[in-house]
Amino acid sequence: MVFEQQWHFPAGVLTVAFASYALGLPAALLVAGSLSDHVGRRPILIGSLLVELAAMLMFVLAPDIGWVIAARTVQGVATGAATSAFSASVVEHAPERRKKLGTIVTSIAPAGGLGLGALLTGAAIQFSSHATVIVFTALAVIMAVGTAVAAFSAETVSPRPGAARSLIPRVSVPRAARREFLASIPVHMAAWMLAGLFMGLVPTIIRDLLGLHSGLLNGATAFVEPATAAVAGLFLGRLTSRRTIFVGAAGVLLGTAVIEAGVAAGTLSLLWVGGVIGGLGFGASFSGAVRTVAPLVQPHQRAGLFASVYLVAYLSFGVPAIVAGLLIAPLGLLNTVLGYGVAILVAAAFGLVAQYRVERRR
Repeated sequence: MVFEQQWHFPAGVLTVAFASYALGLPAALLVAGSLSDHVGRRPILIGSLLVELAAMLMFVLAPDIGWVIAARTVQGVATGAATSAFSASVVEHAPERRKKLGTIVTSIAPAGGLGLGALLTGAAIQFSSHATVIVFTALAVIMAVGTAVAAFSAETVSPRPGAARSLIPRVSVPRAARREFLASIPVHMAAWMLAGLFMGLVPTIIRDLLGLHSGLLNGATAFVEPATAAVAGLFLGRLTSRRTIFVGAAGVLLGTAVIEAGVAAGTLSLLWVGGVIGGLGFGASFSGAVRTVAPLVQPHQRAGLFASVYLVAYLSFGVPAIVAGLLIAPLGLLNTVLGYGVAILVAAAFGLVAQYRVERRR
Protein backbone atom coordinates (compact mmCIF):
# COMPACT_ATOMS: atom_id res chain seq x y z
CA MET A 1 0.00 0.00 0.00
CA VAL A 2 2.84 2.42 0.86
CA PHE A 3 4.62 1.73 -2.44
CA GLU A 4 1.33 2.15 -4.34
CA GLN A 5 0.77 5.59 -2.79
CA GLN A 6 4.38 6.60 -3.36
CA TRP A 7 4.78 5.58 -7.02
CA HIS A 8 1.13 5.57 -8.24
CA PHE A 9 1.31 2.33 -10.22
CA PRO A 10 -1.79 0.26 -11.18
CA ALA A 11 -3.26 -1.86 -8.37
CA GLY A 12 -2.65 -5.04 -10.37
CA VAL A 13 1.10 -4.53 -10.04
CA LEU A 14 0.75 -5.35 -6.33
CA THR A 15 -0.44 -8.81 -7.35
CA VAL A 16 2.70 -9.20 -9.46
CA ALA A 17 4.86 -8.21 -6.49
CA PHE A 18 3.07 -10.69 -4.23
CA ALA A 19 3.32 -13.42 -6.89
CA SER A 20 7.06 -12.93 -7.31
CA TYR A 21 7.56 -13.93 -3.66
CA ALA A 22 4.82 -16.57 -3.52
CA LEU A 23 6.19 -18.39 -6.56
CA GLY A 24 9.91 -17.86 -5.88
CA LEU A 25 9.68 -19.46 -2.45
CA PRO A 26 8.14 -22.82 -3.48
CA ALA A 27 10.42 -22.95 -6.52
CA ALA A 28 13.42 -22.74 -4.16
CA LEU A 29 11.87 -25.41 -1.93
CA LEU A 30 11.54 -27.74 -4.92
CA VAL A 31 15.14 -27.23 -6.02
CA ALA A 32 17.06 -26.72 -2.76
CA GLY A 33 14.72 -28.12 -0.13
CA SER A 34 16.76 -31.31 0.37
CA LEU A 35 20.20 -29.80 -0.21
CA SER A 36 21.03 -29.36 3.48
CA ASP A 37 20.55 -33.13 3.96
CA HIS A 38 23.69 -33.50 1.82
CA VAL A 39 25.91 -30.46 2.44
CA GLY A 40 24.86 -29.63 6.01
CA ARG A 41 22.49 -27.14 7.64
CA ARG A 42 24.99 -24.33 8.34
CA PRO A 43 26.11 -23.59 4.74
CA ILE A 44 22.51 -23.36 3.54
CA LEU A 45 21.42 -21.16 6.45
CA ILE A 46 24.39 -18.81 6.16
CA GLY A 47 24.05 -18.47 2.38
CA SER A 48 20.28 -17.95 2.54
CA LEU A 49 20.52 -15.33 5.27
CA LEU A 50 23.15 -13.39 3.33
CA VAL A 51 20.86 -13.39 0.28
CA GLU A 52 17.97 -12.27 2.54
CA LEU A 53 20.18 -9.40 3.74
CA ALA A 54 20.81 -8.38 0.13
CA ALA A 55 17.05 -8.44 -0.55
CA MET A 56 16.38 -6.16 2.44
CA LEU A 57 18.96 -3.66 1.17
CA MET A 58 17.30 -3.77 -2.26
CA PHE A 59 13.99 -2.80 -0.60
CA VAL A 60 15.64 0.10 1.25
CA LEU A 61 17.31 1.45 -1.91
CA ALA A 62 14.45 0.68 -4.35
CA PRO A 63 13.80 3.65 -6.69
CA ASP A 64 10.70 2.10 -8.31
CA ILE A 65 8.34 -0.89 -8.21
CA GLY A 66 10.59 -2.90 -10.53
CA TRP A 67 13.24 -3.04 -7.81
CA VAL A 68 10.61 -4.09 -5.28
CA ILE A 69 9.47 -6.97 -7.49
CA ALA A 70 13.11 -8.04 -7.94
CA ALA A 71 13.70 -7.82 -4.19
CA ARG A 72 10.55 -9.86 -3.48
CA THR A 73 11.78 -12.54 -5.89
CA VAL A 74 15.21 -12.70 -4.23
CA GLN A 75 13.56 -12.76 -0.80
CA GLY A 76 11.27 -15.63 -1.81
CA VAL A 77 14.12 -17.72 -3.20
CA ALA A 78 16.26 -17.16 -0.09
CA THR A 79 13.37 -17.95 2.27
CA GLY A 80 12.51 -21.12 0.37
CA ALA A 81 16.12 -22.30 0.48
CA ALA A 82 16.38 -21.66 4.22
CA THR A 83 12.99 -22.95 5.41
CA SER A 84 13.56 -26.70 5.43
CA ALA A 85 17.16 -26.37 6.68
CA PHE A 86 16.02 -24.13 9.53
CA SER A 87 13.18 -26.46 10.53
CA ALA A 88 15.43 -29.51 10.50
CA SER A 89 18.17 -27.68 12.41
CA VAL A 90 15.81 -26.57 15.20
CA VAL A 91 14.57 -30.14 15.72
CA GLU A 92 18.10 -31.54 15.67
CA HIS A 93 19.48 -28.97 18.11
CA ALA A 94 16.72 -29.70 20.62
CA PRO A 95 17.77 -32.06 23.46
CA GLU A 96 16.42 -35.59 23.10
CA ARG A 97 13.72 -35.08 25.72
CA ARG A 98 12.71 -31.78 24.05
CA LYS A 99 12.35 -33.00 20.45
CA LYS A 100 8.59 -32.48 20.60
CA LEU A 101 9.11 -28.86 21.63
CA GLY A 102 11.57 -28.38 18.78
CA THR A 103 8.98 -29.64 16.31
CA ILE A 104 6.36 -27.30 17.79
CA VAL A 105 8.72 -24.33 17.47
CA THR A 106 9.31 -25.05 13.78
CA SER A 107 5.56 -25.16 13.18
CA ILE A 108 4.71 -21.90 14.99
CA ALA A 109 7.67 -19.80 13.82
CA PRO A 110 6.25 -18.96 10.34
CA ALA A 111 2.88 -17.87 11.75
CA GLY A 112 4.47 -15.88 14.57
CA GLY A 113 6.80 -14.12 12.16
CA LEU A 114 3.95 -13.22 9.80
CA GLY A 115 1.86 -11.81 12.62
CA LEU A 116 4.63 -9.81 14.29
CA GLY A 117 5.78 -8.43 10.95
CA ALA A 118 2.25 -7.27 10.08
CA LEU A 119 1.78 -5.54 13.43
CA LEU A 120 5.13 -3.71 13.44
CA THR A 121 4.76 -2.71 9.80
CA GLY A 122 1.30 -1.30 10.48
CA ALA A 123 2.67 0.69 13.42
CA ALA A 124 5.52 2.04 11.30
CA ILE A 125 3.09 3.14 8.59
CA GLN A 126 0.82 4.80 11.15
CA PHE A 127 3.47 6.75 13.03
CA SER A 128 6.24 7.42 10.50
CA SER A 129 6.61 8.79 6.99
CA HIS A 130 9.66 6.55 6.46
CA ALA A 131 8.01 3.20 7.19
CA THR A 132 9.72 1.22 4.43
CA VAL A 133 13.20 2.35 5.46
CA ILE A 134 12.50 1.56 9.12
CA VAL A 135 11.01 -1.87 8.43
CA PHE A 136 13.58 -3.11 5.95
CA THR A 137 16.56 -1.68 7.81
CA ALA A 138 15.39 -3.48 10.96
CA LEU A 139 15.00 -6.70 8.97
CA ALA A 140 18.49 -6.25 7.48
CA VAL A 141 19.92 -6.03 10.99
CA ILE A 142 18.00 -9.16 12.01
CA MET A 143 19.36 -11.02 8.96
CA ALA A 144 22.91 -9.97 9.84
CA VAL A 145 22.50 -11.18 13.42
CA GLY A 146 20.93 -14.42 12.18
CA THR A 147 23.89 -15.00 9.87
CA ALA A 148 26.30 -14.63 12.77
CA VAL A 149 24.27 -17.03 14.93
CA ALA A 150 24.20 -19.61 12.12
CA ALA A 151 27.94 -19.24 11.54
CA PHE A 152 28.72 -20.06 15.18
CA SER A 153 26.13 -22.84 15.58
CA ALA A 154 27.04 -26.52 15.54
CA GLU A 155 26.48 -28.63 12.43
CA THR A 156 23.89 -31.37 13.01
CA VAL A 157 24.34 -33.60 9.95
CA SER A 158 27.37 -35.08 8.20
CA PRO A 159 27.89 -34.33 4.50
CA ARG A 160 26.91 -37.17 2.22
CA PRO A 161 26.91 -37.76 -1.56
CA GLY A 162 24.06 -36.74 -3.83
CA ALA A 163 24.04 -32.94 -3.45
CA ALA A 164 23.90 -32.28 -7.20
CA ARG A 165 21.20 -34.91 -7.70
CA SER A 166 19.12 -33.38 -4.91
CA LEU A 167 18.82 -30.17 -6.96
CA ILE A 168 16.56 -31.90 -9.47
CA PRO A 169 13.10 -30.44 -8.69
CA ARG A 170 10.93 -33.00 -6.93
CA VAL A 171 8.81 -33.57 -3.86
CA SER A 172 10.61 -35.86 -1.40
CA VAL A 173 8.34 -37.66 1.06
CA PRO A 174 9.80 -40.87 2.55
CA ARG A 175 7.52 -43.90 2.29
CA ALA A 176 7.04 -44.13 6.06
CA ALA A 177 5.46 -40.66 6.14
CA ARG A 178 3.44 -40.69 2.92
CA ARG A 179 0.05 -41.71 4.28
CA GLU A 180 0.14 -39.08 7.00
CA PHE A 181 1.52 -36.47 4.61
CA LEU A 182 -1.25 -37.03 2.05
CA ALA A 183 -3.93 -36.88 4.75
CA SER A 184 -2.50 -33.57 5.97
CA ILE A 185 -2.59 -31.81 2.58
CA PRO A 186 -6.19 -30.48 2.81
CA VAL A 187 -5.53 -29.50 6.44
CA HIS A 188 -2.52 -27.43 5.37
CA MET A 189 -4.46 -25.97 2.45
CA ALA A 190 -7.32 -24.73 4.63
CA ALA A 191 -5.05 -23.30 7.34
CA TRP A 192 -2.69 -21.48 4.99
CA MET A 193 -5.47 -20.23 2.72
CA LEU A 194 -6.98 -18.63 5.81
CA ALA A 195 -3.60 -17.04 6.59
CA GLY A 196 -3.45 -15.79 2.99
CA LEU A 197 -6.90 -14.25 3.40
CA PHE A 198 -5.79 -12.32 6.47
CA MET A 199 -2.37 -11.29 5.26
CA GLY A 200 -3.34 -10.58 1.65
CA LEU A 201 -6.91 -9.25 1.65
CA VAL A 202 -7.70 -7.88 5.12
CA PRO A 203 -6.15 -4.42 4.49
CA THR A 204 -8.26 -4.09 1.34
CA ILE A 205 -11.36 -5.33 3.18
CA ILE A 206 -10.86 -2.79 5.96
CA ARG A 207 -10.31 0.07 3.53
CA ASP A 208 -12.86 -0.68 0.79
CA LEU A 209 -15.63 -2.62 2.57
CA LEU A 210 -15.47 -1.13 6.07
CA GLY A 211 -14.34 2.36 5.04
CA LEU A 212 -11.55 2.55 7.65
CA HIS A 213 -8.14 4.06 6.87
CA SER A 214 -5.45 3.26 9.44
CA GLY A 215 -2.10 1.57 8.99
CA LEU A 216 -2.09 0.52 12.63
CA LEU A 217 -5.60 -0.97 12.37
CA ASN A 218 -4.58 -2.87 9.22
CA GLY A 219 -1.49 -4.23 10.93
CA ALA A 220 -3.29 -5.11 14.16
CA THR A 221 -6.08 -6.95 12.31
CA ALA A 222 -3.61 -8.88 10.14
CA PHE A 223 -1.68 -9.68 13.34
CA VAL A 224 -4.64 -11.33 15.10
CA GLU A 225 -4.88 -14.56 13.11
CA PRO A 226 -1.20 -15.60 12.78
CA ALA A 227 -0.38 -14.45 16.33
CA THR A 228 -3.18 -16.59 17.74
CA ALA A 229 -1.91 -19.44 15.57
CA ALA A 230 1.57 -19.21 17.12
CA VAL A 231 0.18 -19.18 20.67
CA ALA A 232 -2.21 -22.05 19.95
CA GLY A 233 0.52 -24.20 18.42
CA LEU A 234 2.63 -23.71 21.53
CA PHE A 235 0.00 -24.30 24.20
CA LEU A 236 -1.85 -27.18 22.53
CA GLY A 237 1.34 -29.24 22.44
CA ARG A 238 0.09 -31.37 25.34
CA LEU A 239 -2.66 -32.87 23.18
CA THR A 240 -1.87 -35.79 20.91
CA SER A 241 -0.93 -34.70 17.41
CA ARG A 242 -4.09 -36.22 15.91
CA ARG A 243 -6.41 -34.55 18.40
CA THR A 244 -4.59 -31.26 17.78
CA ILE A 245 -5.30 -31.59 14.06
CA PHE A 246 -8.99 -32.26 14.68
CA VAL A 247 -9.26 -29.25 16.99
CA GLY A 248 -7.41 -27.13 14.44
CA ALA A 249 -9.48 -28.11 11.41
CA ALA A 250 -12.68 -27.47 13.37
CA GLY A 251 -11.29 -24.06 14.41
CA VAL A 252 -10.52 -23.17 10.80
CA LEU A 253 -14.08 -24.12 9.81
CA LEU A 254 -15.72 -22.07 12.56
CA GLY A 255 -13.34 -19.14 12.27
CA THR A 256 -13.81 -18.88 8.52
CA ALA A 257 -17.60 -18.92 8.94
CA VAL A 258 -17.41 -16.06 11.47
CA ILE A 259 -15.06 -14.08 9.21
CA GLU A 260 -17.46 -14.53 6.29
CA ALA A 261 -20.31 -13.27 8.47
CA GLY A 262 -18.23 -10.27 9.53
CA VAL A 263 -17.32 -9.37 5.94
CA ALA A 264 -20.93 -9.75 4.77
CA ALA A 265 -22.22 -7.62 7.67
CA GLY A 266 -19.38 -5.10 7.49
CA THR A 267 -18.54 -5.66 11.16
CA LEU A 268 -14.91 -5.37 12.24
CA SER A 269 -15.49 -7.06 15.61
CA LEU A 270 -16.69 -10.25 13.88
CA LEU A 271 -13.60 -10.13 11.68
CA TRP A 272 -11.42 -10.06 14.81
CA VAL A 273 -13.38 -12.84 16.55
CA GLY A 274 -13.18 -15.00 13.44
CA GLY A 275 -9.46 -14.26 13.20
CA VAL A 276 -8.88 -15.46 16.78
CA ILE A 277 -10.89 -18.66 16.25
CA GLY A 278 -9.36 -19.29 12.84
CA GLY A 279 -5.88 -18.51 14.15
CA LEU A 280 -6.33 -21.08 16.89
CA GLY A 281 -7.34 -23.53 14.18
CA PHE A 282 -4.40 -22.58 11.97
CA GLY A 283 -1.85 -23.03 14.73
CA ALA A 284 -3.34 -26.26 16.03
CA SER A 285 -3.81 -27.95 12.65
CA PHE A 286 -0.40 -27.04 11.26
CA SER A 287 1.44 -27.86 14.48
CA GLY A 288 -0.40 -31.18 14.83
CA ALA A 289 0.26 -32.15 11.22
CA VAL A 290 3.99 -31.38 11.51
CA ARG A 291 4.20 -33.30 14.79
CA THR A 292 2.52 -36.27 13.10
CA VAL A 293 4.95 -36.64 10.19
CA ALA A 294 8.27 -35.44 11.67
CA PRO A 295 8.97 -38.51 13.87
CA LEU A 296 8.36 -40.90 10.95
CA VAL A 297 11.58 -40.13 9.06
CA GLN A 298 15.32 -40.47 9.62
CA PRO A 299 17.49 -37.37 10.28
CA HIS A 300 18.99 -37.42 6.77
CA GLN A 301 15.45 -37.31 5.31
CA ARG A 302 14.18 -34.51 7.53
CA ALA A 303 14.92 -31.46 5.38
CA GLY A 304 13.32 -33.09 2.34
CA LEU A 305 10.16 -33.84 4.31
CA PHE A 306 9.96 -30.31 5.73
CA ALA A 307 10.47 -28.92 2.23
CA SER A 308 7.44 -30.90 1.03
CA VAL A 309 5.32 -29.71 3.96
CA TYR A 310 6.21 -26.07 3.39
CA LEU A 311 5.77 -26.43 -0.37
CA VAL A 312 2.11 -27.33 0.22
CA ALA A 313 1.79 -24.61 2.87
CA TYR A 314 3.23 -21.73 0.86
CA LEU A 315 1.48 -22.68 -2.38
CA SER A 316 -1.77 -22.67 -0.39
CA PHE A 317 -0.80 -19.31 1.10
CA GLY A 318 0.23 -17.61 -2.13
CA VAL A 319 -1.60 -18.99 -5.15
CA PRO A 320 -5.22 -18.55 -3.91
CA ALA A 321 -4.39 -15.00 -2.77
CA ILE A 322 -3.00 -14.21 -6.23
CA VAL A 323 -6.11 -15.66 -7.90
CA ALA A 324 -8.33 -13.67 -5.52
CA GLY A 325 -6.45 -10.48 -6.36
CA LEU A 326 -7.08 -11.07 -10.06
CA LEU A 327 -10.79 -11.78 -9.48
CA ILE A 328 -11.52 -8.61 -7.50
CA ALA A 329 -11.89 -6.47 -10.64
CA PRO A 330 -14.41 -8.71 -12.50
CA LEU A 331 -16.31 -10.10 -9.48
CA GLY A 332 -15.99 -7.37 -6.87
CA LEU A 333 -14.23 -7.52 -3.52
CA LEU A 334 -17.18 -8.84 -1.49
CA ASN A 335 -17.98 -11.72 -3.86
CA THR A 336 -14.30 -12.62 -4.12
CA VAL A 337 -13.83 -12.77 -0.35
CA LEU A 338 -17.01 -14.81 0.15
CA GLY A 339 -15.97 -17.28 -2.55
CA TYR A 340 -12.49 -17.52 -1.03
CA GLY A 341 -14.08 -18.38 2.31
CA VAL A 342 -16.17 -21.14 0.76
CA ALA A 343 -13.01 -22.68 -0.70
CA ILE A 344 -11.42 -22.67 2.78
CA LEU A 345 -14.50 -24.35 4.28
CA VAL A 346 -14.40 -27.10 1.64
CA ALA A 347 -10.68 -27.75 2.19
CA ALA A 348 -11.12 -27.89 5.98
CA ALA A 349 -14.02 -30.34 5.66
CA PHE A 350 -11.94 -32.59 3.40
CA GLY A 351 -9.11 -32.36 5.92
CA LEU A 352 -11.34 -33.57 8.77
CA VAL A 353 -12.57 -36.49 6.67
CA ALA A 354 -9.01 -37.45 5.64
CA GLN A 355 -7.79 -37.38 9.25
CA TYR A 356 -10.76 -39.43 10.41
CA ARG A 357 -10.07 -42.08 7.77
CA VAL A 358 -6.38 -42.34 8.71
CA GLU A 359 -7.29 -42.63 12.39
CA ARG A 360 -9.79 -45.42 11.64
CA ARG A 361 -7.17 -47.37 9.67
CA ARG A 362 -4.83 -47.18 12.64
